[in-house]
Order: sequence, then C-alpha cells, then structure tokens
Amino acid sequence: MRDLRVKSLTTDADYQGVVTRPKGLILFVQAGLLLIAAATAALTSETADWQPIELVGLLFILAIGSEALTIEVRGVRMSGSFLALVLAMALLGPAPAAAIGVGSVLFDALVTRRNLFQALGNAAIYATFPVVGGILIRAMAGDVHAGEADALGFAAVVLLVFMITNAINFLMVAGALSFTNRLSFRDAVKNIYAKMLPSEFATALLTAGVAFSYGQIGVGAVGLLAVVLFIFQYLIRTFLQAHERSELLEERTRELASLQVGLLSTVLQTLSMRDAMTARHSAAVARYAREVAKMLGVDEREQDLIHTAGLLHDIGKFIFPDSILFANRKLTDDEWQTVKLHPEQGAKLVRKIEGYGPVADIIYCHHERFDGNGYYNVRLEDIPLGSRIIAAADTYDVMTSRDSYRRPVSSEAALAELRRVAGSQLDPVVVEAFVEMIEARRVSFHHADEADFELELNFDLRVADYASPRAAVA
Repeated sequence: MRDLRVKSLTTDADYQGVVTRPKGLILFVQAGLLLIAAATAALTSETADWQPIELVGLLFILAIGSEALTIEVRGVRMSGSFLALVLAMALLGPAPAAAIGVGSVLFDALVTRRNLFQALGNAAIYATFPVVGGILIRAMAGDVHAGEADALGFAAVVLLVFMITNAINFLMVAGALSFTNRLSFRDAVKNIYAKMLPSEFATALLTAGVAFSYGQIGVGAVGLLAVVLFIFQYLIRTFLQAHERSELLEERTRELASLQVGLLSTVLQTLSMRDAMTARHSAAVARYAREVAKMLGVDEREQDLIHTAGLLHDIGKFIFPDSILFANRKLTDDEWQTVKLHPEQGAKLVRKIEGYGPVADIIYCHHERFDGNGYYNVRLEDIPLGSRIIAAADTYDVMTSRDSYRRPVSSEAALAELRRVAGSQLDPVVVEAFVEMIEARRVSFHHADEADFELELNFDLRVADYASPRAAVA
C-alpha cells in the first residue's frame, strides 16, 4: 500500500552543500521517460482495455481518494493508489493504468503544490511502471479481456508483478534522489526498501486476492476493497497523527525539562558562589553515590538517577539564612528545625520538573534512618535505595571534609563510624559497599579541585532519560 513520490529533484545543493546535476538535464530525462511511456501506452492500447467503464472509474476514484488520505511518515508515503494501479494493470491494461497513475500524480501536484520538476518527475515514474507492469501481466497471464487468463495463475502473476513494479517505483525514486545528491541509494535500499518489504508483500497478497475475486463477482470485488481500504487508511492516518502528536508533546516536554534542569544547574552554581563547600559536598556525594549504586548492581539508568539526586540533595539549603549556613557554632533547637526542612523543600522544588518524581523521592528521604527515626520518621520499606546510598555518602563526606559545624576526621575514622551506625542510622549493605569502595580507592573527590566539581555538575547528557514521562517511575 505504500508508494514513493519524488519530493524534490532539483535542489541546487543538498544538506552537505554538494552541487546537484543541472536542472536542464533532469528535465530532459523526465520528459523523455514520460514520452516513451506515453508512446508505449498508446501503441499497446486496445478498445477493450477501457471496458467496463465503471471499473475504470472506480479504480480512478480509488487512486484519487487514496491520495486525499495520503500519509507521509519520515519521507515514506502510505497510500492506496499503488494498489489501484496494479489492479488497473491486471484488470484493464497498460494504457488505463498509466492514465490513472498520471491522473493521481496531477491530483497530488495540485493538492501539495509541487513545482514543475517534482510534478514532471512523478508523472514520468507513474506512467512508466504501470506500462511495464501491464505489459508483463499480459505477457505472462494472457489477455484477461479475451478470457485467456487462468484465475489462480492470474492471481500469482499479479502478486509477482506487484512486487516487481513496486521495486521499479522505489528504484526510480531512489535513483532520482541519489542523482540529485539528496539521498544515498545504498542507504535507501537498506534502510527504507528492505524494511518495507514485509508490508508490501502483504499488500501484494491482498491485491492478488482481489484480482482472483474479480473473475467471480466482478466489479463488486473492487468496490468492497475500496471500502476496506479507505477505512483502513483513515484508521492508520488517525493513529499515526496521534502518535506524531504524542512524539511532539514528548519532545517539548524534554525541551522544557532540559530548560528547567539547566536552571537547577544554575542554582547549584549560584549555591557554589554563596557557599562553595555545600556545592562541592553535593558533587562529592553524587560521585560516591553513583559508584556505590554500581557496586550494588543497580542498572545504569538508576545509577544516573541516583547521581542526579546526589547533586541536588542539598538544594533545599537555599532556605537557610546565613546565620545557619555559615555557622561555626552549635546550632540552636530552632535552627535545627529549620535545617530539617531542607530535604522536604528540595524535593518540592525538584518535583516541579516533569519526570523528576523519583529524584525528588530520593532527596526527600536522604536524612531518613535505617531504624525509622530520621527527619520525617519514614519507614525503612518506604526509603528508596538511592536515599540510603546518599545517606552513607553524605555522612562520610561531612565527616572527612571541612564543614561549617564539624571538624574533619580521617578516612579511616569516618569508615569506622559508618560501620558503628550501620543497622541503626545507615543501611548495613550500603555501608559495606561504601567501605569497600573507599578502601579499594575506586573513586575519590577533591574538594579543592574545581575540575572535580564541574565534572559532576555536567549532567546535561542525562537529562533526556528523566525528562520523558516514561522515566517517571521509581
């Protein structure tokens, strides 16, 4: 059911800037093919070919009507006109088939406002392969008007000629586009024609079945086909349009999410300017967390999600006044209540980004404890694995790096503390993986190294995975 049309034969340069062949030469080839096809059709035309006239009219209406419902998806046209043309070749002859083909092309040119070169090129193609197909069918199956054709053998010939003329149609269009440097002929055959073959063969079987039925019930077989074909095309058209709208919406969602994530990245950069230690701490936690997730067998998509959550886990600290953010003293009880709000506030901010719900969930729970006595007393079974991993990474980095309210300790002392609180504050499985990572020196973060911070912050390539609505699954 798919046919191909030439969209542009005469662009002065292709997308790579390669100069195409002269337009005059293209016009000469097109006109020559059209004249040869017209002359051949005239020489092979018989009065009986145009009878019954109702069949001619029905096939012409079928071809034109199919053009009105034509669907173009990534350069491939879906239309019933090719099926109508093959039936015209089989049931009428070369001349009526060519006339219907050229007629459908002229209709298409008027509707789509194709230029002279495009219209002439399509007319040449749609006059040539119907003539070739009509002659082949007559040569192999005999004259259907004279009753020479055997019904079953005739259907087999129609099936074969359908595939042959379909290949001729494709090769002529692909050759024309290749000739004008708009398409690689080899790629077209491999990536378009080869993928079309199964559906083309199915359509060829349908066409052969109609040709076989025509001998039994006459024009009614074609009429029934027309009804089925139009309904099918309408349904396919509606489905593809809905699919394209869905893809467009998804693409716009990704673009919006990319913008939003870019803003979050800017926020982190701003946080770095306000409090470089907190920003670098977030980058360190992200690096540690991703490596631990990998060691625990988490898939790469989830690793990236946890990494992103690590980068953003302290973004809620924007609510802190300077008296808390830069405090070099023990915090008061009221100040601690403010500190405890930052996971919730950070999660609320991140959740506004389409598809970032799982990241927000991890951020919300990153200060929850294994024993259920965390900031918000979330039960263990409701704490995401990413939150447990970030909790361990967060605890280690706070202890080992310079902090506003804690003196740094050695890596060995920090790991010993992690093991001490495993099972109460932290997940024991996560702690063991974290200890193994640090002791094996699998990864490290240098807080004074600007390159380390920028490397962790550069997560734009991961945006597409979370910006899609399909990714919004924990």
